Amino acid sequence: MPRLLVLLAALLLLTEASVQAQESPPVKELILPGESFLVDKRPAFILWPAADKRRKPQPWICYSPTLPGLPDQHEKWMHEKFLAAGIAVAGIDVGEGHGSPEARALFSKLYEELTERRGFAKRMVLLGRSRGGLWNAAWAVENTDKVAGFAGIYPVFDLRSYPQLEAAAPAYKLTADELAQQLDQHNPIAKVSRLAKAKIPVYLIHGDQDVVVPLEANSGAFQKIYADAGLKELVTLNVAPGQGHNYWEGFFRCEPLIEFAIERARAGAK
Repeated sequence: MPRLLVLLAALLLLTEASVQAQESPPVKELILPGESFLVDKRPAFILWPAADKRRKPQPWICYSPTLPGLPDQHEKWMHEKFLAAGIAVAGIDVGEGHGSPEARALFSKLYEELTERRGFAKRMVLLGRSRGGLWNAAWAVENTDKVAGFAGIYPVFDLRSYPQLEAAAPAYKLTADELAQQLDQHNPIAKVSRLAKAKIPVYLIHGDQDVVVPLEANSGAFQKIYADAGLKELVTLNVAPGQGHNYWEGFFRCEPLIEFAIERARAGAK
């Protein structure tokens, strides 16, 4: 009888554990095979290539933004192309950090986790969509030695255009006036010259009718900084005529951008 009771107790514990596991949601829902986990208590993820396509060190793309639901189905085809080429895609949800010091620190935590404990390459490609460009650029300008390439889909580079200083200031623990006074310390567009100095190749696609993230103040200004440094050839700016800030398929099935990201991710793993 005691042995039977022990077996019944063990069975009950296993059943409870199984129910709890089923009830516990994943850290992040993913659109493709991979894993989600926590980095410094923030949701992070990796989309993995098939096992026979993985490498050491693993070439990778750091994607942003990774708010709940992102990356989404609009980008699935693009990410499938990356995985098929043996390129992993990873990211971390920093919330609406707007490139703040705390958000940048979380990017560094992800980078440390992937490169020091998971065999990822020391240099990667940053791919930012919309506000993701702001996230990525804010980190990239301070970590140029870790970046093999930079790509963007209607990316934000200037806090003044999006989300604008009033909305961005709380993430920096400043008032809008204080952020305005310190803007050159934080605004990525003010420090893009560091990327140019490091000769980091760039591919951007941006609609010429974008009123949310205006072309001229963001991707156009970025290209001009490289051009002023005599390095215009390192930036490809693909202007999409008649397109705004939308889900036009051409943004997410842009073969030249995909090829650029794959080539630079492979270069970063050499």
